[in-house]
Parts: sequence; C-alpha cells; structure tokens
Amino acid sequence: MQDRQSPVRAAIDVGSNTIHIVVARCKPDDLDIVEDKVELVRIGESVNASGEISPEKRDAAIAVLRRYKELAQQHGAEQILVVATEAIRKASNSAEFLEDVQRETGLRVQLINGDVEAILTFYGATYEQRKEPGAPAQLSVMDLGGGSTELVMAQDTHILWRTSIPIGSGWLHDRYLSSNPPSPDDLATAQTFLRTYLQVMRIKQHPASLIVTGGSANSLLLLAQQAFRLDRSSNRLTYEALVQCEGLLSALPAEEISHRYEQPLARARILPAGALIIREVMSRLNLREITVSPHGIREGVLLAYERYGEKWLECVNQEASASNQAKGSTIKNAAVQKDARDETFAQSGQRMLEERVEKLLGWRDDVLKHEEIEAVHKMRVATRRLRATLDAFESCCKPGQFKKIYSQVKDMADLLGAARDTDVMLQGLHEKYEQVPAEELAGAQWLIDRLDIYRQQKQQELENFFATLDEDALKQEVETCIRKGALRNGQS
Repeated sequence: MQDRQSPVRAAIDVGSNTIHIVVARCKPDDLDIVEDKVELVRIGESVNASGEISPEKRDAAIAVLRRYKELAQQHGAEQILVVATEAIRKASNSAEFLEDVQRETGLRVQLINGDVEAILTFYGATYEQRKEPGAPAQLSVMDLGGGSTELVMAQDTHILWRTSIPIGSGWLHDRYLSSNPPSPDDLATAQTFLRTYLQVMRIKQHPASLIVTGGSANSLLLLAQQAFRLDRSSNRLTYEALVQCEGLLSALPAEEISHRYEQPLARARILPAGALIIREVMSRLNLREITVSPHGIREGVLLAYERYGEKWLECVNQEASASNQAKGSTIKNAAVQKDARDETFAQSGQRMLEERVEKLLGWRDDVLKHEEIEAVHKMRVATRRLRATLDAFESCCKPGQFKKIYSQVKDMADLLGAARDTDVMLQGLHEKYEQVPAEELAGAQWLIDRLDIYRQQKQQELENFFATLDEDALKQEVETCIRKGALRNGQS
C-alpha cells in the first residue's frame, strides 16, 4: 500500500554510460519507487576519445535532463537531486558542462568523488535487504558503471572497506573491445589488463556474497534469463551463466544481441566489457555467484536526503572522512594496504613493467631467426601483456614517457600481428594442400607463393624495426616510467 503522506523526490545520476532517474515517495530507511527510467547517452565515449565532453554528448545529456525534470514535476517531486560521476570527473570541460546544464535546465548537478559514490551506492543497493527480517550482518556491493567501479564491504551497515577504481564497462570497451563482436585477441588483452590491475589490490577479507548493481549487471541477468531460460524471478547470476553470456556476446554482433534479446543496441555494444569485468572481479574474490540489484546511487541519494536534509552531501562527505580517519588511511589506500611484506601499487607496477619488457625482448632473436612460427606468436602475446600492464599503471607513469613506450610497443605488436596472421594462413593452406582437387592445385600453389612473398616482406620489416630499436634505451624508459612519489594505489 502506497504511503501518500511521504514526500516525493527525484534523484538523477549522470554517469559515464547512462543518465538514470528515480522518483519515489521517501522515508529515511525505505522508498516507494513510482518512476524509474534510464537512457544510454555514453558521455564517457567522448571523454575517453578526446578528454572532454563533446558538443553532441552535451546536447544529448541536456535534452534527457530536460525530459527528466518534466517527468519529476509531473509526479510532484519536491526536490530534484542530480549527481554526476566518473566521466564528468575526468572531463577537461566538466565545469563548463555543469554550468550549461544549470543554465539550460535549472538543475544543479553535484559532482561527487568516487568515495562518496561508493557510500551512496552501497546504501541504495542494500536498503531492501537491510529492512528484511534476518538480513545478513555483512553486505558487500559492487557498482559497475561506465567509467568506474566501486566496491564496498560493510558489517551491520558500518562500512569496513571501500574503493573506487577508474575502470568501467564503457572505458574498457572504448580502450580494448571496439570490434563487433570483440576479437579473441582483444578480449585476451582486456583480460590481461584487468587481471594485472586487480591482482595488486590487497583485499584482506573476501566477502561471502556480493550484490552487483549497474546497467551491465542488470542487462546480463536479463540476457542470461532469456538466452538460457533461467528463472525469471531470480536475481542470482552464477559464474557459469556469466561465462555462457560471454560466449554468446563474443559470437554474435551487437545488432543480433539487441534484436534477439531485447537489449538496447548501445548497451549490447558494451556488454562484453561489462561481463568481463564482473567475471574477473568474481574470480578475484573467489565467488561462484552474485546477486544483481536494480538499485544504486540514485536510491542512495534519496535516502541520504531523507536522513540529512539539505546538507545531505556535506554529511556523506563527513561520513567518508570519519571512516578514513578511523582506519588511519585514505579510502583509496584501503584497496592496496602496505605492510612489511607488501609492495605499494607503484612498486608493483615498477616490478611488473620491468619483468614484462624483459620477457618481450627475450623473444627477439627467435623471431629474427624465423625458424619457429610460435616465436612470433609468443612475442606478440608479450607485447599484449606489456601494453596491458602499462594501461594498468598509467596513473603512476610520466605521461610523455608512457606515450612513447606505448607507441613503440604498439608498432611492434602490429608488425608481429601481420607476420603471425600470415603464418597461420600459410600453415592452414599447407595442411589442406593434399586434399585440394587437382584442378585447384595451381590456384592453391599461387596463393601459397604470394603469401610466402608477403611473409618475407613482413620478416624484412621486422628485421628493420629491430635494427633501429635501442633495447637498452627501451628498458631504461620502462625502468624510469613510474613517477617518483606516485600515489600508492595508482589513482590520480
């Protein structure tokens, strides 16, 4: 039964992927949601590409916010609370964007940091569980957004540990998985990056269960239910079902996923990235299933306002600060605790970069001998791992040096890739040559001869590249790439 005496308020989350509104009748510990809408605008796409919010994304966002304001007013909302997260935090023109929104819509957008985002998401994602009889004392939440991911662990609503990392489904898609569907090589590179980043997170206590919120999690649950006929009433997603979803997403283009399984096309494009992030976090936390929640930061904003009133954001900031002081460290350092035996995030980056450049260059002589085709493949894999490690520790690196190393390694990877692809084609042709009909032998031999010539050209290009590559200089660049005094958890 609806409580029509409770005030109606609206909360809007301007995220990297979506702009999402919830309108609800509000109590300090409960919400009666009367409207819940989301639109994929992908502001983060332009930020990832150019570092700023493009005019097109700005106009699209403002158009959505106008509609949402009208929707909230139709429901009689007394307040419309708007927050913005990672993509807006990162954009070089964020201040201009926020001013444009206020001028053109009358809405004031609060730009919140990752720590506040984590707290608000936790309270929003867990309020239903916490009001149930026999609710577990320990609750953990992961919010997978377009530009960042928040992790929170709490005992009896007291937050024990939390972190915000600048990796989201939109960011990972734009950085690694732009092909449609993603290629096996791209997926392997993205996975290497995620594992590199996550393995240096010092998580002292693994949760027994995890609530996951965000558009990707909810879309994957729906996909699993539709594609594999899972229970529609369940909000559980197992590791096995997630792997099945990944197989589907890597086999079919986004257009087919969208058509078959009622997914918005823009969401279908970034869903492989979301699935990969969730699976890697589950592996890192040793979890076999997750609970998916449709609630998150918006509900958290409404609950915070009910508790604290107009100073809700100030109070949540104070809550974050108090928690930090109680732990004797910053929230971000909670992810990478240091003791006498542990490395800092930057130290891990230094070690891993040096190890991976050594392994990469160790294949040089075998590649130049051109006696074993697997040497090219292994060196190509080594370039992938070095690039993924650079990506993982980019925030600790000197920008100019990072770009120089990254460019060199990418050029090397492109040359190795062309040689490797030709090797695979030649190997396949040679294996099938004996089964080719007699009348087609001349054509098959012609193709083999042309590929042999092309492969020789690629080998010469590799030889020229390595002749001009100063290996000692590259090693030195890698060894000094990490900034002195870089933040211990690698966040900027």
